[in-house]
Amino acid sequence: MSTVVPHRADLRLTPGRRLLTALAVYAARRLARKPPAHIRTVLTRLRKGARPATYAEAQTAREAVLAVSLRCAGPEGCLPRSLATVLLCRAGGTWPAWVVGVRARPPFGAHAWVEAEGRMVDEEAGPEYFRALFTVPAARSAGAEQNLGKTSGTSKQQ
Repeated sequence: MSTVVPHRADLRLTPGRRLLTALAVYAARRLARKPPAHIRTVLTRLRKGARPATYAEAQTAREAVLAVSLRCAGPEGCLPRSLATVLLCRAGGTWPAWVVGVRARPPFGAHAWVEAEGRMVDEEAGPEYFRALFTVPAARSAGAEQNLGKTSGTSKQQ
């Protein structure tokens, strides 16, 4: 999406939280250079052992990412922003769903976002604006993992 996300320079982070967030942003920027299948594989492994993030936890992580990275807040920052958000949540033991999709109507545009509690976290456009292509949801029990391909919220479970 080509909108600019408001930068959160006013958000107060402890030095430790700022460092952890900066590390998540750095890792996200490196990961964002990889092919989508590689990103998905890495995230699928990282999510193991994490509990599903609440909306508030995912929102707090996203705000921290925006506070330390102008690039993530920029118009082309959705991929590193969403990756940094899930990595920061994972560092805290939680996992929001990471979703990649496209605009539902022309013009074509790819987008990446996070969801928690079945809702997009702080996205300007509503869920009807996008079609999810794939999702890395919170890890589930072995039985639930076999039900891949069913939809929940705006995400396509895969």
